[in-house]
Amino acid sequence: MSDQAQAGTAEGQGPVEIDAELARHLSNKREELFEKFDIPDEFPQSVLDEAAERTEDVQSEIEDELDEREDLRELTTWTTDPIDAQDFDDAISIEERDDETVLWVHIADVTHYVHPDSEMWAEALDRGNTVYLPGYTVHMLPPVLAETVCSLVPHEDRLAHTVEMHLDPETLSYESIDIYKSVVRSDARLTYAEAERLLDEPGSADDLLEDETVDLAGKCELVWDLADRLHEQRKADGSLVLNPRRDRAHTIIEECMLKANKAVTHELQWSRGLEAMYRVHPQPTPDQWNEALQEIQDLDGVSVSAAQDDPRIAVNETLEEAPERQLGQIQRAVMKVMPRAKYMADPFGGHHALNFEIYGHFTSPIRRLSDLVNHWIVYTDDVPASLADLCNHASERQQDAEQCEREYRTFLNEVGLDPSAVNNRGIEVVDDED
Repeated sequence: MSDQAQAGTAEGQGPVEIDAELARHLSNKREELFEKFDIPDEFPQSVLDEAAERTEDVQSEIEDELDEREDLRELTTWTTDPIDAQDFDDAISIEERDDETVLWVHIADVTHYVHPDSEMWAEALDRGNTVYLPGYTVHMLPPVLAETVCSLVPHEDRLAHTVEMHLDPETLSYESIDIYKSVVRSDARLTYAEAERLLDEPGSADDLLEDETVDLAGKCELVWDLADRLHEQRKADGSLVLNPRRDRAHTIIEECMLKANKAVTHELQWSRGLEAMYRVHPQPTPDQWNEALQEIQDLDGVSVSAAQDDPRIAVNETLEEAPERQLGQIQRAVMKVMPRAKYMADPFGGHHALNFEIYGHFTSPIRRLSDLVNHWIVYTDDVPASLADLCNHASERQQDAEQCEREYRTFLNEVGLDPSAVNNRGIEVVDDED
């Protein structure tokens, strides 16, 4: 089970308890890794001061923006995040009409506050991404910004960058795509477990809402139906799905964000012809795929379908039928032969794992440089002159972050801690006398 899938089951559990000595060992290990991978754990004071300044007079600034933006505050909107999330940077809305389904994905308008002339932008370019270690986070942007004006908290007006997608109800293809600045007001902040419970028990929405006229349960059911169809369509088209037993709440967010990212990328490439920070994932060679499939076939209790020409579909079908104990082995066999995805100004070559002809990131500008830059390009049509260098830098920083996380997870195992438990439940330092 993945960390995300486990997160819902961890909501009723307390933090992992450790003593002060072990806490010092963990701190020392993090410092060692941050030095090794050149990951800055502290922000310069000038960046912190700028962030604090941008969080002042929030409501009056939003009111000043209303004349220039789409006012979507009456649209039923909600966020879904892990229970321990500190910032809520994406929200969704949905409507079912006679001849179309309309899906809105609202992303915190980070570039309203973080722009190329700001100290925070320069710092984000240097960092490249947020680094997530089990129980510890090194942010790309100052948390004071991310957790206030860039957090789509419920019942408060917030500035957003909205992707509005009108979808054919039969094929789920885009009938139209509109990307614009907006003002939104989230009706509810759901954890993954609450979203899952809401699908099972629609009446539980009453405990989550301030406005009883909002049909949150009905909207969640609508978006789950859409996400389920999108998910099955992706698998049938050859998109690799390595976690086939993900719960409904995670599937909703994954599919909505993929649909929005894909929409933005198509708009940038096909409608505007612009370079951007596209996500390119090369495919393994036929020999590499054969190596992976043979390794999977050799697992006890596992049989790879010989009827599928596309190895991605064969792996999907195998994961659906394989015993639970073999899922990790199958996933590792595939990941071992997969080339590393990278950011490129030229999108062609596509994303092999997703089987998308063109793809890029847009939905997480708080934690990824690529999304932050793409927000700026979408808004201004202004492509940074150093875009190719930014792509290379973002790819390298992501690789550093992933390696840092792997080494920290290994260390946690060595000192007797379960990285997944730490990741999902956090850590509490207890006095030895307690």
